[in-house]
Amino acid sequence: MARYFTEPSRTFSEFLLVPGYSSKECTVENVNLKTPVVKFKKGEKPALEMNIPLTSAVMQAVSDDRMAVALAKEGGISFIYGSQSVESQATMVARAKAYKAGFVISDSNISPDDTLQDVLILKRKTGHSTVAVTTDGTAQGKLVGLVTNRDYRISRMERDTKVSEFMTPLDQLIMAPAGTSLKEANNVIWNSKINQLPIVDKDGKLQYLVFRKDYDNHKENTAELLDNQKRYVIGAGINTRDYMVRIPALVEAGADVFCIDSSEGYSEWQRDTLEWVRKNYGDSVKVGAGNVVDREGFRFLAECGADFVKVGIGGGSICITREQKGIGRGQASAVIEVAEARNEYFEETGIYIPICSDGGIVYDYHMTLALAMGADFIMLGRYFARFDESPTNKVNINGSYMKEYWGEGSGRARNWQRYDMGGDETLSFEEGVDSYVPYAGSLRDNVSLSLKKVKSTMCNCGVLSIPELQEKAKMTVISTTSLVEGGAHDVLLKDNNLNYK
Repeated sequence: MARYFTEPSRTFSEFLLVPGYSSKECTVENVNLKTPVVKFKKGEKPALEMNIPLTSAVMQAVSDDRMAVALAKEGGISFIYGSQSVESQATMVARAKAYKAGFVISDSNISPDDTLQDVLILKRKTGHSTVAVTTDGTAQGKLVGLVTNRDYRISRMERDTKVSEFMTPLDQLIMAPAGTSLKEANNVIWNSKINQLPIVDKDGKLQYLVFRKDYDNHKENTAELLDNQKRYVIGAGINTRDYMVRIPALVEAGADVFCIDSSEGYSEWQRDTLEWVRKNYGDSVKVGAGNVVDREGFRFLAECGADFVKVGIGGGSICITREQKGIGRGQASAVIEVAEARNEYFEETGIYIPICSDGGIVYDYHMTLALAMGADFIMLGRYFARFDESPTNKVNINGSYMKEYWGEGSGRARNWQRYDMGGDETLSFEEGVDSYVPYAGSLRDNVSLSLKKVKSTMCNCGVLSIPELQEKAKMTVISTTSLVEGGAHDVLLKDNNLNYK
């Protein structure tokens, strides 16, 4: 007979945290969200920690080098997607590692022969008001001018007006030569009362833009995650097929930590991958594995040498694995059992292996629940796909701005390696969908708000750190009627005139 679990497969929405005693020290400002990323021995410090418990998913629609830099600035790690060529992924990693705080490679570029209409389209796509005008319209072409909101008036200009006619030309720009330090660049900005400073090389080619607004942002980025050379910490996704080629290239590019991107981690393919890493790199290369949903899966990957274990099958917003294959587990149930297995393993061996909750996060409070249930950090796809920094297009759907978002198991991504079971190099059927998510603005603003909610909830529980939350949290399973009671009900809301009963 099949083995049956006696408890239902539960999701985060079926639980609530019960308040604990809050002392006067329990304020949002006092909460510390630092968390381990890789395994460590009892009494020792982890080789890699994050300042916030958030990572972005190994997905084409989520994690590229721009996302990696943006999330590292906030204290988390982005795992740059691996469903691309080795060369392309290594280039993204190298670009993120080479990023200089404050020096921005322009991603809004246009040529002088383009039109106002082209500028408006580009502005809608990138969300940036400053457009660099280069001879060839590329990020590092020869600079000939800048276009900002002050250079045009939509109501008074024809859309086919050429950029060369209204841009601020080169001879009116204040610039600085390549090699200028960030301190020197900011001094020029403040002394000249300008909002942006182009950095150009000896041939007049654009290298970077330094923005006035980034000075304040940089000063506020107290949680930014840096390596020992003051570069941003960058993650990368790998698979169980070409790891012998991909991992060396990504190590050379500077990746700090890897994650095996797979829909199901309890497999011989993951064991082979981890064994190869340990044989060739020892413990110097950090690799997380997964995904698993129970005690046996965790124990298997722990004994194979995983640095962290990812938990969750079928809970992602674009994932249809459960529909297609009837396999998976409610995310809350999976995290609870794997966390118990992690703690048992720690008691037996003295080795703590962090676990990552991947999927099932619908509301911000689900993050706190996942952490309370035992997750050391969380991997998010849909959440990060909504932001300016994700690599997808911003589009207007029925009057509302949306961002494109698709699963790695969709026909669009066709990431067969993620679902590889040793067969042909094809995606036999889809396990993900192609969709849209509501556009939400900048990563910084949204992450800040989400983490304020997490910290506030932790204060309600009377705790100031994630380990303390996991030790002291009290939770209750809720009924369907509790869900109704928990939202607005029995009132007529002013915003949408819906009568809640």
